[in-house]
Order: sequence, then C-alpha cells, then structure tokens
Amino acid sequence: MTHTGPSILVVDDDPAIRELIGRLLTAHGYQVVRAANGEEALDRMRERRPCVVVLDLQMPVVDGWEFRRRQLADPELADVPVICITGYYDPTDLFRQTGVQCLSKPIALSGLLQAVQRACLNSMATADRSSG
Repeated sequence: MTHTGPSILVVDDDPAIRELIGRLLTAHGYQVVRAANGEEALDRMRERRPCVVVLDLQMPVVDGWEFRRRQLADPELADVPVICITGYYDPTDLFRQTGVQCLSKPIALSGLLQAVQRACLNSMATADRSSG
C-alpha cells in the first residue's frame, strides 16, 4: 500500500508506542517515519522534512529536550512543528520550556490526531506562503 499523504515523524524510544501512533496516522492517510531517539530523528528530518514531529521527551541517546535545542539551532529544521508526548505533564511548564503543544501519556489518540492535523495544515500553509 502506497501512502501519498504528508509525512509525520514519530519519535519515541518505546517501539509499541511508535507502532501504535504510526498505525493511527497511517490509517488517516499520513506517511509515517519512525525514530527511536532524538539523534535518529534529526537524521530522518534531514533526509525528508516532515510536516510535523510527534516527540517523546524522555528517551536515551538524545532526549526530546536536546532534540528541540538542536532542531531550533538548525535553520533548515527550526520551523518544523513539534507535538511533544510525555508522562511528565504540566502543560504550562512544558509549553514554556519547549514552546510546543504537549500531550500527556497515556495518549488520547483522537486528541493526538487532531493536533497532528492542525499542525500539518499550518505547516503546509506556511510552506506555501514561503514558496509563493
């Protein structure tokens, strides 16, 4: 089955969570790329720019916090929207620290899907404005 929809990068060290989110997004027409940590995620983003990154904050190798620092420091990647997912949840504190929407684990899949759809629409609109 070939998917031609927007690309979503799912970054989580838990393979079961990557698979669950990937299946949900694939079922809604998105192409899903997966990474197990922030280092892999940055590599995947450089290979193919996603319309949004779904990012776990607590991971080995390069965690979500360091991923965000590196992403924001890279002019080619800085404007890719990110939705963080985490077991640590104080939405005001996390938004202040990361500058992105954060969803609590366990994830409400309908809420995640809505957040991804909004982020992709905004991302594609921004890309259209900058290329036109």
